[in-house]
Amino acid sequence: MRALVTGGAGFIGSHLSELLLREGWEVAVIDDLSTGREENLPPGVGFYRLDLVDRDGVTRAVQDLRPEVVFHQAAQASVVHSWEDPARDAQVNLVGLLNLLEASLAARVRAFVFASSGGVLYGDAETIPTPETAAKVPLSPYGVAKLAGEHYLYTFQQARGLPYIALRYGNVYGPRQDPQGEAGVVAIFGRAMLAGEVPTIYGDGRQTRDFVYVEDVARANLLAAQALLSGFRGQELDEAAFNVGTGVETSVLTIFRELARLTGFSGEPRFAAARPGEVRRSALDGARAAQVLGFTPAVSLGEGLARTVDWLRSAA
Repeated sequence: MRALVTGGAGFIGSHLSELLLREGWEVAVIDDLSTGREENLPPGVGFYRLDLVDRDGVTRAVQDLRPEVVFHQAAQASVVHSWEDPARDAQVNLVGLLNLLEASLAARVRAFVFASSGGVLYGDAETIPTPETAAKVPLSPYGVAKLAGEHYLYTFQQARGLPYIALRYGNVYGPRQDPQGEAGVVAIFGRAMLAGEVPTIYGDGRQTRDFVYVEDVARANLLAAQALLSGFRGQELDEAAFNVGTGVETSVLTIFRELARLTGFSGEPRFAAARPGEVRRSALDGARAAQVLGFTPAVSLGEGLARTVDWLRSAA
């Protein structure tokens, strides 16, 4: 089976590429290395250094590989940057997606798995854990682009016959996460603590997130592809989408305290004003992913944080 992983030199994409290789897939990666790192690429993958906004380059790469499955992980994934430059956010997250969709149709791709976001799509949801059918109230240009991406995918499936699944991730964490982006609170806090620096908590720290380990997210992608190749088709937008999370709310202060214990950090956090566009509470209902895809998270938060700290120590 041939797979194309966009963003495959990045955090989630590199773990997914490793999993696919272990499962015997042929894997190629598109990545512009804006946030990804070439050293994250596992041995044995093909690599195209390419910006998805480059329509001709994307078309050539997809035609060259002719993948059966596309896993679209690449994104401008910063809520803050989406406010600072919403046009660039739309270029990467919407124009890049459309370039990839057109190239996928021309190459007769059989299945398309899209990295969406449950953390930003539902906004401040009324129901926690939040099901896929909840109202979509994104609070940032990044969230709007992810929701628009799902609508594009649904339209391309219904009108052009390109089967897809959108995976709405919780807060993904684990080894190789970029400690520069605001979404990577585990990596940011862990690296700071190991360096003896004081981490900053934006807001009061009582805001909650659904933290899901990166290897579990990679496995959810594989299960989604297998479902599509076996004939699954979502006939409505939310039917083609699956939450990927644990269903458990964990506060940022809890993450701080657990990482302090694991790293031996004895200080207190610094507090700053909350960032615009961030939700107060988030946890995702994973019942449909368990029932339809056979996905349930396997790595507990405690185990995942310990693995991440071990990696941060070795990376330092």
